[in-house]
Amino acid sequence: MATPTPKEKTFTSFTPAQGSNYARNRPGYHPNLFKTILTHHTSTGGALTTLLDVGCGPGSATFALAPSFTSATGIDPSEGMITTARTLSPSAENTSSTPPIRFEVSSAEDLGAHLDPPIADASVDLITAATAAHWFDMAGFYAAAARVLKPDGTIALWSTGRTRMDPSLPNGEAIQAAIDEIEDRELGPFMEQGNLLTRNNYVGLGLPWTVEPPVEQFLEKDFVRKDYAPETSEEEFFMGGSMEVNLDTFEKIIGTMSPVQRWREAHKEDVGTKRDVVKMMRSTMERLLHEAGVEEGKEVVRGSLRGVLLMFKKI
Repeated sequence: MATPTPKEKTFTSFTPAQGSNYARNRPGYHPNLFKTILTHHTSTGGALTTLLDVGCGPGSATFALAPSFTSATGIDPSEGMITTARTLSPSAENTSSTPPIRFEVSSAEDLGAHLDPPIADASVDLITAATAAHWFDMAGFYAAAARVLKPDGTIALWSTGRTRMDPSLPNGEAIQAAIDEIEDRELGPFMEQGNLLTRNNYVGLGLPWTVEPPVEQFLEKDFVRKDYAPETSEEEFFMGGSMEVNLDTFEKIIGTMSPVQRWREAHKEDVGTKRDVVKMMRSTMERLLHEAGVEEGKEVVRGSLRGVLLMFKKI
């Protein structure tokens, strides 16, 4: 039986400024990921009328999928994230390439039941959650999903896994070992169960038949799990595949991680100094790259990006 996930508090308390920073610095998902989801959904009887993106954050996945639907809604418990999503929405710029997208503050366990107007029962074709489900109360989420989904509707949950340094990176093994040591020492105390679920590619995430009480509208025989990793799959999960970034960009991406956010909240006097946990990682990578012959000013890192996609059908 799956262990209940504690409520997420870091992203939920984000301000609009933090939401905007998150939107700028998180990598986007590859179009083929969305194609896989839509192909499975439609080939198993799903319609393309209504999309509900749960834990939508600043709306990145909502914007990517909305053009395939007549209407789309993104919900998130964070007012800061929803404010950011509304600001970034193409419909706010009066463009016609995307249908109007509704962004509202709501939890994954409520799924808009208390909105005005609410998300109606049996009104949604596809429910998605992009790198968010590890913060849900999965029993409550599946029960709410069974309520709002139409028959033959789909749930698609996906998440990033633990990024590893590309083996071809100069001094890559030493860099990976050093980053692991800093993460374990500095960020370990700030890792929550949800973080561990992502690092383990959602192994242990509650499924409709493992939560208590089980949600019988989703059958195990219809379940699809797809793993993305460079050594086992040629399909790309993130935009850009195996990502190569300079160290300034590395800092910005790592700075959006919730354990880093919690570390910085607990070490406010060290934020931005050489004692900042992200600065520790950067200085260590710089040193090891220089030892391998990389010239100063030309430091880049390449990550082998991993992900997982889970899909469920409502009977």
